[in-house]
Formats: sequence, structure tokens, C-alpha cells
Amino acid sequence: MLKEQVLSKIHETGIVAVVRAENGDMAKRIAESCIKGGVSAIELTFTVPGAHKIIEELAKAYTPEEMLIGAGTVLDSETARTAILAGANYIVSPGFNPDAMKLCNRYRVPYMPGAMTITETLTAMEAGADIVKIFPAELFGPKIIKAIKGPLPQAMLMPTGGVDVSNVAEWIKAGAFAVGAGSSLTAGAKTGDYGAITALATQFVNNIKEARKGMK
Repeated sequence: MLKEQVLSKIHETGIVAVVRAENGDMAKRIAESCIKGGVSAIELTFTVPGAHKIIEELAKAYTPEEMLIGAGTVLDSETARTAILAGANYIVSPGFNPDAMKLCNRYRVPYMPGAMTITETLTAMEAGADIVKIFPAELFGPKIIKAIKGPLPQAMLMPTGGVDVSNVAEWIKAGAFAVGAGSSLTAGAKTGDYGAITALATQFVNNIKEARKGMK
């Protein structure tokens, strides 16, 4: 799938599910539960044991139209390349790494580095980042999106950390391109309640749609 199509699909749904799990089976079940609820963009973090193998399995099991599989917690270009070769559609980092950015540009794969300030956001954008992950977003709240988009209205921002179904509309209305949701979406996996993940995914998607309607 082309880079532009990946970005468009992420914006369309408005949410990326951040998957952290104890093992591969749990990670795959979380991903499948999210898809059932309408969240098709999955960020599998490299804190999951054998993450690249799980990405490869999911990339073979689903088409990009069914699931956009991304790699998260990517700290360097070596990990980014491993993820891309495994089938990752996009790369997400907690911070900005110039070498990872360069490699992703080489393969025309979206790179979403983390940032906390105007300077970090601008640095990432100047290097070629299409989406900048505002992380950890809970330190600021939705007001950080408006603050950054004041001088940088063209910035496409994805707050991650502290986003849940009760406040996701605030983040969207503040101008977020999309949001990243981790434990607030996937916590049910810890007790084996994968149905709860699907229900929350559906609620996230619906709340995002309603928030966007109010912006038109």
C-alpha cells in the first residue's frame, strides 16, 4: 500500500491501537479484537517478544485494507528496517531518530516520531515526518494540540498516552489527526476479556466520528 494510502486510512478511522502484550498469541488476539471493533490500524510494539515475527504473521494473514500493521517502540534504523521487511506499513517511535527517519523515507514508509515540544515537532516535520506523535500526551491534555497547531497549523499530530473513550472527542476537536490508544483500549487482555476490547474499539470509533461531525 502506498504511503499516502496508509496515512489516509489512519486518518479515516482516527485511531491507532497500541498493542503491548506478554507474548505473541496475546498480541494477535488483541489485534483481532480491535479489528472486530473497527480499529484497523494496529501498532505492535517491539517490547513484545518476537515482535517482527508477529508482524510478519499478521501481514500475511490480513490485507492492508483489513489491517494496517505498524511497528511501535522503534528506537533505531536497524529495528525499523527489520519491521519493514517483516511487512510493517508504518513505523512509530517514542522519540525522533534521524537515521530511522532517513530509512523510512528511503522505503516510503510513514515514520511517526514522538515529540513533546514545538521545537521537537518542527525538527521531525523538517526531516520528513508526516505524522508526529505527541507523547506522553497525558502530561499536557488536549490543549497541547491547539498550542502546537497555533504556529504550525499544517502539523498532523497523533496524541498517544492518556487518550480514552471519555476524552477522545476532546483530542479530535482540538485538531488531532488521529489518536493512539494503548491500555485504555486493550486492558481487557489481562483478564482474558477480549470482548471488552472489541466493545471499546467500537466506542472509540463512534466517538471519533461524532466529534468530527460536530467540527463540520
